[in-house]
Amino acid sequence: MTGHSAPRLLGAPVREGVPEHGRMPKYYAAKAQLTALLEELGEGGLLPTERELAERYGVARETLRLALRELLLEGRVRRQGRGTVVAGPKIEQPLSLSSYTEGVRRQGRLPGRRLIALERFAAEGEVAEELGIAQGDQVWHLERVLLADEERVGLESTYAPVALLPGLDDGFEPESSFYRYAKDCGLVAGGGRERIETVLATPREALLIGTPPALPMLLLHRSSWDASGRPFERVRTLYRGDRFSFSAELSAGE
Repeated sequence: MTGHSAPRLLGAPVREGVPEHGRMPKYYAAKAQLTALLEELGEGGLLPTERELAERYGVARETLRLALRELLLEGRVRRQGRGTVVAGPKIEQPLSLSSYTEGVRRQGRLPGRRLIALERFAAEGEVAEELGIAQGDQVWHLERVLLADEERVGLESTYAPVALLPGLDDGFEPESSFYRYAKDCGLVAGGGRERIETVLATPREALLIGTPPALPMLLLHRSSWDASGRPFERVRTLYRGDRFSFSAELSAGE
């Protein structure tokens, strides 16, 4: 234990980010003070200007910007016009075979999707292998921007065998749930495998999602199969790291 103390950060881990030597960087002290201010302002509250905040906390503008940048990446604040406001809580998405639509609705948000592309092509490489089809077989590629209360929060690419869903380009509403459509076509999800990693969006992806290229993203890879064990989808989804968190229920092993 040391005699040093620091402003408390809500939800911070043990020692609240202070190094063992007890000396806290100036930007981190400013971040702690900003965090207390966010609690006072509440969701949607407008922060004072950078100049005003730097003067209030007695730090350089660059130090203040570094603290704000961390809060922005953590999803605690967001840009609105020329100002910065307190952001709402992150969307908690369950790691399960439920659809994006169901997960967002459980958070009291309005889900939506914006179609970017729906095309078919000859499957090759990993796409053919993961879908359990022959090289050259036709596969759908469905690309959509994910929305929550009309805010762009992710980008989803779904690949599915044309043979299993031949009418996808005709009977499917791009704004609706792909899982619901697949179920209506007799494809009931029986299981899946999901992998998560952190990445930076490509310039194209950042433009579609409407974020800076430097904003960390959560990338989910999913392969799903139906009740008979037949693969029917391969999904690659980018979620904004500042707007999403993920949860899973765990059970004790033997």
